[in-house]
Amino acid sequence: MSGLDRVVLVTGLSGAGKASILRALEDIGFEAIDNPPLTLIEELVARGGRIAIGVDARTRGFDARLVLATVGRLRQNPALPLELVFALADETILLRRYTETRRRHPLSPSGRVIDGIHAEQAMMAELREAADFLVDTSELPIPELRQLIERRFGAEGTAGDAAGLSISLISFAFPAGLPREADMVFDARFLRNPHYVTELKALTGLDRRVGDYVAADPDYPAFHNQLMALFGLLLPRFRQEGKKYATLAVGCTGGRHRSVYIVEELAKNLTEIGWRVAVTHRELARESNLSQQGGGDAIARMSPLPLQAQEA
Repeated sequence: MSGLDRVVLVTGLSGAGKASILRALEDIGFEAIDNPPLTLIEELVARGGRIAIGVDARTRGFDARLVLATVGRLRQNPALPLELVFALADETILLRRYTETRRRHPLSPSGRVIDGIHAEQAMMAELREAADFLVDTSELPIPELRQLIERRFGAEGTAGDAAGLSISLISFAFPAGLPREADMVFDARFLRNPHYVTELKALTGLDRRVGDYVAADPDYPAFHNQLMALFGLLLPRFRQEGKKYATLAVGCTGGRHRSVYIVEELAKNLTEIGWRVAVTHRELARESNLSQQGGGDAIARMSPLPLQAQEA
């Protein structure tokens, strides 16, 4: 196998977006193969190249333990990067999607959809637990899902691996739910809120005036410095332990002011000391999707490659 070989095994709940993930991987250069018999997976991987393979309850001979056994055998080859991706969504979202498409659930073709969902959740529990990357598509628009996959598995993501660890920073609103992919979550709601300042309310943390207001809080410098000190301790250890990705999330009430500014500042500081950083402002991305306006570059992006990654 060559250094260009890479395998992404995509699984998850029916209706949670596995097919969309495979299409996104195909668009960035993977050969996508959906639902081959489990017995053929190792043969497909042996051919080499960048391969994305989809397996789920519809796969011939499907058994979660057999899938995990296959993954275990493939990972015995240290030269083969392999990741297990699991797509999930809330039950209410899955039910709505089945209602809208009028499709039958593969595990309950003549019964209630909810029974099929429950059966599949039980069937897939071990795979979800073992997954390297959980993708919750409950409130994730397709363009944002594509960006997520491109950042992790695209050319930029591969370049980021040269630095040993890729960092994703996410701003979000607590009332809208925690980012399920987050390794660590930090709460910025104790800082004074620009939302209650008339001239700042309609702006976001990307605006300098909002940033100046947040930074002027007497407790902001200590908060920021202690976060950077914590990252200075943890991130090198993550890299030392072989961890390839770390997702750090900062939340506030609306996800538009304080958390956005803090994530921007953290990204700037982490990039300056050589880390590879991806930035996502979850609530701003959702607003942009709803209004069908641009601004994606300010909402989800990769930082410039650190010097050591450029030279690798």
